[in-house]
Amino acid sequence: IGAKDMAFPKLNAVAFWMLPPGGLLLLAAFFVGAPEAGWTSYPPLSLISSHNGQLLWILSILLIGTSSILGAINFVTTILKMRIPSMNLHQMPLFCWSMLAVSALVISSTSVLAGGAVLLAFDLIAGTSFFRATGGGDPIVYQHLFWFYSHPAVYIMVLPFFGLISEVLPVHARKPIFGYRAIAYSSLLIAFLGLIVWVHHMFTSGTPGWLRIFFMAATMLIAVPTGIKVFGWCATIWGGKISLNSSMLFGMGFISSFLIGGLSGVMVASVPFDIHVHDTYFIVAHFHYVLFGGAVLGLYAAVYHWFPKMTGRMVNETWGRIHFALTFIGMNLTFMPMHQLGLIGMNRRIAMYDPQFQDLNILCTVGAYLTAVSTIPFVINMIWSINWGEKAGKNPWKALSLEWQTTSPPAIENFDEEPILWADPYDYGIDTHKADSSQPVEELLAEVSAETR
Repeated sequence: IGAKDMAFPKLNAVAFWMLPPGGLLLLAAFFVGAPEAGWTSYPPLSLISSHNGQLLWILSILLIGTSSILGAINFVTTILKMRIPSMNLHQMPLFCWSMLAVSALVISSTSVLAGGAVLLAFDLIAGTSFFRATGGGDPIVYQHLFWFYSHPAVYIMVLPFFGLISEVLPVHARKPIFGYRAIAYSSLLIAFLGLIVWVHHMFTSGTPGWLRIFFMAATMLIAVPTGIKVFGWCATIWGGKISLNSSMLFGMGFISSFLIGGLSGVMVASVPFDIHVHDTYFIVAHFHYVLFGGAVLGLYAAVYHWFPKMTGRMVNETWGRIHFALTFIGMNLTFMPMHQLGLIGMNRRIAMYDPQFQDLNILCTVGAYLTAVSTIPFVINMIWSINWGEKAGKNPWKALSLEWQTTSPPAIENFDEEPILWADPYDYGIDTHKADSSQPVEELLAEVSAETR
């Protein structure tokens, strides 16, 4: 958006430096009696396990949650107030729309988790009975407080990568993004719907029928804005002059993997089906196709795309393609068989599985090792490229968003002078991948205009 820094740089620093002590507190819990109630810390188990470790878990959550809220406030203010004067909201990159939606989710939901964690701490150390059934409390209330944050947390993790993919695809397909406003507003709709679907995690917790029906319908409704995004991405690629570099390969892998996770998500939104597969490996498969297929592949696409801007060097495309092939094959070999494992009855969170599940688990194990091995060419590529890679220039991809107007790597405070909004961020129309990377943006836009006329 052309800003030199976040709206509140010192608040940004405070938010960042709250993360290390939060992580250290969580690790310290292992030395005073580790919290034994899992990542959810459901009572009553969290109330009868080691109090010291559980309290450190709560303090860690409070620190990290506070950091998230401060960062979200900073993002909202920066996006709404720090754009260059000539940029209106509908000229922002779609990544900014995604971060606006994510920040709204963080501000709306994180404090609810913090409240639940504080009440749990009172039950542990003050003898209260908010969640202690023997004292008249209700452990189900904790589940509501926990999932009111922890379902939106999925979108908090994946929505930024929706935005990043919306940046990557038009550049490497040399086409304008299809349905800019629909994709932008769908991020906000996902954020809103993400706040009203948390009970689908609790269909087996004794929820009444009328409540199940509402949350089943609301959960299925999320398929609409996510479908808008997937359709827009596919339409952007369709008919484009695609450059199958590492970033684009991971972007296309992201779409296909997330689509599988989204389809299985519609399945588990159905109450009868969810009751059948609840806490089985089908849920593990669904979750990882969404978050590994979404967040991890999206992260790799973004790293390969912005690596030249961050370092001033180009990546090695051969190593990048090897990395993509190993990651994509390994991921699918790991998580695809888990759908079948869940359907035939293999529970999650067990130490030993029954013998009839062995063959599929061996496939999953081979895939997991292959996925781990896939990080080796990535690390090699990063080390080699940052030291000996070809120099990138300001704008090797001939992209139109503002960050490509500054030097690679960027100057302190991003820009030596205020960038100029030459065009909307997705006004692509010609294949200029092989053009001189030092070509001024105005010359590039003249070529684009000539082509589109």
